[in-house]
Amino acid sequence: MQVSLLYHTQEPERAVASAARLCYAPVGAAELMETMSEEQVGKVLKVIMRSGHFSALEHASYTFAIDGVSRALTHQLVRHRIASFNQQSQRYVAMSGDPEVVTPPSIAQDAELTTLFNTAIDATYNTYQALLDAGVEAEDARYVLPNASVTKIVTTMNIRELLHFFEVRCCRRAQWEIQELASKMLELARPTAPYLFVDAGAPCRRGPCTEGTMTCGNPFERVERA
Repeated sequence: MQVSLLYHTQEPERAVASAARLCYAPVGAAELMETMSEEQVGKVLKVIMRSGHFSALEHASYTFAIDGVSRALTHQLVRHRIASFNQQSQRYVAMSGDPEVVTPPSIAQDAELTTLFNTAIDATYNTYQALLDAGVEAEDARYVLPNASVTKIVTTMNIRELLHFFEVRCCRRAQWEIQELASKMLELARPTAPYLFVDAGAPCRRGPCTEGTMTCGNPFERVERA
């Protein structure tokens, strides 16, 4: 899995603070963006995060390039509807060469299961190639391809949606592959807006686990904002 932060709003914390402060200021957001001190930015962000007035977080966004993940992962990712996605098409991009798939660790750690898995994958891709060779369009031949097939996707989320994404997908109960993706995305985002992302992640970083009887029973270390 390769994850890159392609782009993010410049000075995201200042942009968010300027948007929030505008509601109560006699001057415009552009002037606030230029004139607010770091101390003022920090105070506004503290009010936003402690009061739950998160609409201002939607004014800063992040774009990630995600390569080498499975279709099983992207089917989960696109459920986050307040986001934008562009994914490599199996309709227009024919899969060629050796099969590129993601093998779950639960299978990869067992030689017998790995052999069984690879046999099924090879059979599927052989069938796919036979269909292409017979003149079937890639858009129809792709119907035999597995969820394990490797894909690429670009996604853009604003900070409000990113915080929600990290909350549900960094949890230890999240599926292993998207949990890994969320952790990598958070590692890239946190340095760009350290105050806003300081306690981003599973809910147990801020308080009690919200999973009820489904809790993993092994919470993260609590993180408190300054």
